[in-house]
Amino acid sequence: MSLFKKKTPPAPVPSFPLEEYEPVIRSSICTGEKTACMRNRETGKLHELMLIRDHEDLERFGSMYNVEIEHVRTVY
Repeated sequence: MSLFKKKTPPAPVPSFPLEEYEPVIRSSICTGEKTACMRNRETGKLHELMLIRDHEDLERFGSMYNVEIEHVRTVY
């Protein structure tokens, strides 16, 4: 039994080709919670990536996936 745990490396960022996937922000109507997602253009299935709490999280999402924040749609 160990008192201190080993640090695990951060999970790799999954890659989504922008030809097949569209970056969107999913927002809850009731609570206003926002989640950054990638939406499959053919099927419409959403892949949740990260919770958006403030503008810095939104900028981090844009830099991780090389998308301009102005062009990201919000879906409800």
